[in-house]
Amino acid sequence: MWDSQKSLFRVSAQLFAEGIFNLLDRNLRPEVFLLGLASAKEPNEPAAVVIEPPTHRYRPSQFQEVKNRASQLEPEGPREVVYHLHPTDHDRFEKMRWYNLLRRATEATIADLEAASPTEARVSFCSQPVSVSNYQILVVLQMSAEAYHSHYALPAAPNGRAGSLLQATVQEFLHDCLRALRESDLDEDRPILDRDYNELLRAAGRRFMLAVGNGNHGLYDACNGIAALRHEGDEGVGLMALSRRHHPAVRPVLLLETPIALRDHRSMRKLLELSEENVALMSDAANLFGLGEVVALDDPNYEPLFMVHFTKHYSWDLSHAGEVMMRVVSNTPRLPRSRVDERNFERAIRRNWPDMDAAGVEYLWSLALSATSQPTGTILLISDGAAQEARRLATQCYRVTPTRITPAMVRLVTNIDGAVLIDPQGTCFGIGAILDGLATAKGDSSRGSRFNSAVRYVETSRYPCLAIVVSEDGWIDLLPPLGK
Repeated sequence: MWDSQKSLFRVSAQLFAEGIFNLLDRNLRPEVFLLGLASAKEPNEPAAVVIEPPTHRYRPSQFQEVKNRASQLEPEGPREVVYHLHPTDHDRFEKMRWYNLLRRATEATIADLEAASPTEARVSFCSQPVSVSNYQILVVLQMSAEAYHSHYALPAAPNGRAGSLLQATVQEFLHDCLRALRESDLDEDRPILDRDYNELLRAAGRRFMLAVGNGNHGLYDACNGIAALRHEGDEGVGLMALSRRHHPAVRPVLLLETPIALRDHRSMRKLLELSEENVALMSDAANLFGLGEVVALDDPNYEPLFMVHFTKHYSWDLSHAGEVMMRVVSNTPRLPRSRVDERNFERAIRRNWPDMDAAGVEYLWSLALSATSQPTGTILLISDGAAQEARRLATQCYRVTPTRITPAMVRLVTNIDGAVLIDPQGTCFGIGAILDGLATAKGDSSRGSRFNSAVRYVETSRYPCLAIVVSEDGWIDLLPPLGK
């Protein structure tokens, strides 16, 4: 398989990764490559280490010491004695232990290579090895570190459970790759990585909720079941706090003598009517045991909690410490709407207008935040030539009397299609502008016309400018991007 199908598998895995992770965040830009370590060759022998694709920026020679590095990860001193009932269990246990050391050594090697690289920072994830045709094959997934770390996640858990929907999706993706590698080696006619993208994301949602519910299975499906029900014709809207019993951050208001299992969706849906604002149903992820008031942030007993917010029919959000971690609509999870990071916005402003004072940056930030709340999408264009561009685009925009715009005004003028033209001082010169520009190789055929027209404009503009693009599907981009 390694000789005849490695390229096919790698391409299939790359397309699979793009299809899945683009549904979560297009800025992740996933990249997949395969690393093969020969089972019976010395590290310096020809073909002892192979990489697919061969043109990858990493070279086989950079991974020659992976096996030695794995050996050095062995703990010193006597190892824990494990007793196995079946004769082959010990060999299988030892093989999996060695495979885990190889994975850790590969991840450490890639981390060293990335640290020394002058290119964009990438975060890497490595699968367990699979033995195929005398090679231990590892699937490596890399993505933009900036985009990956922009999403809120729980601290790393010692049991390896996912701390976010994104981490759970990575784990599901690598698990599917391993399964496909094993099956492809046994059956050449079997389709490679043909799982539906949304099906994988639902599996990732269930996996993530295991960490949220301390290992309790069924929490994800229970929330979907509750959200799917109506009570007396009304949509399910309310709060549920996930915590241990007698949690200091939840003051009991009403306790049930007999807890209700979360699988009793109809009872859960009916009692959801009791919740409001900071008063939520109290659950330990297995049973509902009452109604409680969540204390305020400034309360000495405050501790971050998981909250499930049922927003409407078939829809619910999971949040922790005020951060929405997962948004589920019609049983399909997504990451929350991408937001512009204030530090990145300030960096983008300073790149074009290095002399702008802090008050000016803060004012433009308030305008950008207002624009990003537009549900139907918009473009806020900050340009030194806003006045001249409003005159040039007079036939394809509505020119206005120069007015210093406010966040409330931004919400109003972005209700129509087109860009809002302002200068760095916040003076508005035009609304509803249809941006033009020459075609550029930096466009993205997977994005809509709003994004691509903004790309063309900023790439060919004669004036320093920054475009905040809010797409209708919720993604937010700063153009030109900071990595340019």
